Amino acid sequence: MILPVSSVNKNINFSADKSENKALEYNHDTVLKNNPVNKAKIGLDKFVNAFTVYPAKGFKGSKNANFYEFLTMGTVPYLIGSGMMMAVFNSASKHYAPFDRVMARSIGNKLSLGVLFYGIMKNLSKSFVSQPVKMLTGVDIEQPYAKVIYELPDDINDTDITSIEHHKVFESVEFPRWDLLYGDESKGEKRNYKYDKIAKRLGMGENLKDSDQEVKPRIKEIVVKANLAKNISSYLWAAAGVALAAQEPWDNFFNVMTLKFWKGKEFKKTLQSFGENFIKSAKSLWQGEGKGITKQGGKILLGLAALSSILGVLNAVTSTHTPSKTKAKDVINQNEKYVVN
Repeated sequence: MILPVSSVNKNINFSADKSENKALEYNHDTVLKNNPVNKAKIGLDKFVNAFTVYPAKGFKGSKNANFYEFLTMGTVPYLIGSGMMMAVFNSASKHYAPFDRVMARSIGNKLSLGVLFYGIMKNLSKSFVSQPVKMLTGVDIEQPYAKVIYELPDDINDTDITSIEHHKVFESVEFPRWDLLYGDESKGEKRNYKYDKIAKRLGMGENLKDSDQEVKPRIKEIVVKANLAKNISSYLWAAAGVALAAQEPWDNFFNVMTLKFWKGKEFKKTLQSFGENFIKSAKSLWQGEGKGITKQGGKILLGLAALSSILGVLNAVTSTHTPSKTKAKDVINQNEKYVVN
């Protein structure tokens, strides 16, 4: 007898032995809160998998390896290459004459700090665009979600055939995950309550009949503009970070620096020195040295970075596609008769 679909058990299990399955953190694609804790968890998960799970799948020629894993592994050459660049001066400096050794270590240390500041500023500066856009429009272009992937078993006894990937709702402009922005009516949420909030924030009105259809084109426009601004400004801020790391006051920091945190006094002195020389280096970058454009280089770079973020936000939150305030009664003469062919 063929049973109707509704009577079939919905808890489908793909494993050979249910008792061997590990508990999944998510059992369906789930929107995550965009906060520092979740960002740290996502970053750590990607970092660990990029060096362990994903390369192993590649070496095995796994049929489950995908483009997401390939992109995530981009962290590996970046970190290895950065480490090699740091070591170019530091590892060979012991073979130099005393004066050359001092100069090589100074350059090597600043290169190391430059790599660190580059990565920090490139990622941190993205929020200089995304956060103001979110506050002004209600659209979070960085909204993360966990995607559940059901893989093909690599072995007949393979029971662990699920994996979690971390994506963003607006990762694809062509195919955003609109479905994840609808409310859960089983929990008493209005289906379009998130779209209603965005429509209100954008000045498109309240209590719209189909707010989701009304705001989706506007959201796409915001996402495209904000992503462009974010990409341009992040590289300018990253360049500013490298320029900051190249300033002379950092030599004082490296003379007292220690990473031995178990040595309380010395490590505390390291932290204090970092803060002091960070301020001095920022002033040095702003004031500049020499004459003409060389002296103004720091101001120009910082100004361009700040301007790119500000103009990017302004461009993202403004639109030529503003809702018309003209109503039907203003166009149609109610005293006339009309025939529809």
